[in-house]
Amino acid sequence: MEEHIYVADMHQHENKEISGFYLAQEKELREGKGGSFIRIKIRDRSGYATANVWKDAAKTSELFDAGDVVYIKAQVVNYKGQTQLSIQNLRFADKSEFDMGFFVAKSRFEAEFLAERFWSFVDKVEHEYLNRLLHEIFDDKEYFGKFLEAPAAKSWHHNYVHGLIEHTVAVAALCEFVSAQYPVSMDLLISGALLHDAAKVREYHGQASIDFTDDGRLLGHLSMGDEMVVEAAGRIPGFPHEVLLNLRHLILSHHGEYEKASVRLPQTLEAILLHHCDNLDAQSAGVCQLLDAAPPDAIWSEYDKLNNRYYRIVKL
Repeated sequence: MEEHIYVADMHQHENKEISGFYLAQEKELREGKGGSFIRIKIRDRSGYATANVWKDAAKTSELFDAGDVVYIKAQVVNYKGQTQLSIQNLRFADKSEFDMGFFVAKSRFEAEFLAERFWSFVDKVEHEYLNRLLHEIFDDKEYFGKFLEAPAAKSWHHNYVHGLIEHTVAVAALCEFVSAQYPVSMDLLISGALLHDAAKVREYHGQASIDFTDDGRLLGHLSMGDEMVVEAAGRIPGFPHEVLLNLRHLILSHHGEYEKASVRLPQTLEAILLHHCDNLDAQSAGVCQLLDAAPPDAIWSEYDKLNNRYYRIVKL
């Protein structure tokens, strides 16, 4: 098998031809001045890059779908300070031809470290019923194993193995900090942080190529997370209605706005803080991933289509 050139190292091969197996994460057939072309977001576990197919675009587009691994021969080019690929040849790759490990990105943190941090936040919740609820859900070894492995998103932030628990403990840490600044229930806020994305275990599937499950598309993790909490609380005799009501509100409102698929708008101080802590980590981590993917000599990140901007890489 030929040596794999990682996406993160492609800037070292500018103006040279490379070949190898890469995951076509996104694919779009576009119309340009010279006719149609294919814009592909290729990736491996080190990062991603933009690639273009200029010749026989319509015919080539029929050979693969987004989420497939493809074998390419391409020229590495620099376009407006960004390393890109101009693909001369592309074909669909059979699973027997490549090692899937090249495409499965993982958190920079070890799973054991993230799990230890997670359980340390559970231990900080002193409220009897909230602590019992957390154990009722996360003591399930099969579920927690999936929670530990799951990504936090399909794209943009923490979209890799262990991404969900990494994001969860980061949000919990932010919530712990802000709970000292404002008159809130730290137990409720930390519990909401630990549970806010718990149903993403059911929302996504796949590791190299992450996509929504049917449940994820039709129900979403806010509604499924609320269902998880209600069912778990029902297994705890005497669980206080007021506590459950406030916890459910945190989960159902943490996206903050109806336009961003929030079931409710945040209507408690705890809910407002959880929303902002969640968004702070998600947006910051997403930008960090863009900056990390940039070549060492880059001044700007690649274009962020979600937020419609580039990011300046500060080097002081």
